[in-house]
Amino acid sequence: MSTKWIHITECPRDAMQGIHAFIPTELKINYLNSLLRCGFSRLDFGSFVSPKAIPQMQDTAEVISHLQWDTPTQLLAIVANEKGVEQGLKFDKIAFLGYPFSVSEQFQQRNTNAGISESKQRLKHIAAEVQGANRHVMVYLSMGFGNPYGDPWSSHLVLDYAKELHETLGISHFALSDTIGCANPEQVKDLFQQISRELPQVEIGAHLHTVPVNAKALIASAIEAGCRYFDTALLGKGGCPMAKDELTGNLDTFTLLSFCEEQGLETQVQFPHLLACNEMAQRIFNQYY
Repeated sequence: MSTKWIHITECPRDAMQGIHAFIPTELKINYLNSLLRCGFSRLDFGSFVSPKAIPQMQDTAEVISHLQWDTPTQLLAIVANEKGVEQGLKFDKIAFLGYPFSVSEQFQQRNTNAGISESKQRLKHIAAEVQGANRHVMVYLSMGFGNPYGDPWSSHLVLDYAKELHETLGISHFALSDTIGCANPEQVKDLFQQISRELPQVEIGAHLHTVPVNAKALIASAIEAGCRYFDTALLGKGGCPMAKDELTGNLDTFTLLSFCEEQGLETQVQFPHLLACNEMAQRIFNQYY
């Protein structure tokens, strides 16, 4: 496909997961069904994790059974362990199961109750199960641009983890994740260039938590370095509730689409449907956020 195409994963799961007030299941279903009509490449719709950790996503199994999945959009759900994989693989509609693999030891413990070493073993089992079921694993390289804990970070460290997971486990889909919104354009360009050069056969996407003022500069740097896969969320809502007390929101869907229009880059997003979804998102998040 032409390099002018940008592939978007819309992430309502990430937008909703940190909200304390429970969003009714029927409302989630209606919102997700509306998003499925927009033409996104993928939809990060839910997660199979402990309801004690992420209570907002406790109804994911019920939600998926009511999704009107008659579009090319691929469904993605997040898991944190083998139990989540077992649950997720029960649903044929799910094409991707995502696992957050942090390059920060403290965040890996905080996010999945397992350190990096244990997470490698966990991911080994997850990859075998998912690939054996002819699905795909999406590994989020969390804290990919730095962390607030003082854990070691370098672009070489992130690259080494990506190479190891690809070469030993066959992982071929990664999302470089700026979990706390600390990345700068130079970092983004450098890291994407390094990984793309070393692993040209794998998909490297951008999962950027960012404040609006920095967003387009980060997008430009990622695209200049060859990135063609981006995660977004309408209204820029969300962020990781396990990272720190104050959430840094996701990259706003319309910010990316505006950049693409300015630069002559194409997406498959259908604007009439997206505008209706944006109105629905405003109602949901104004009431529950």
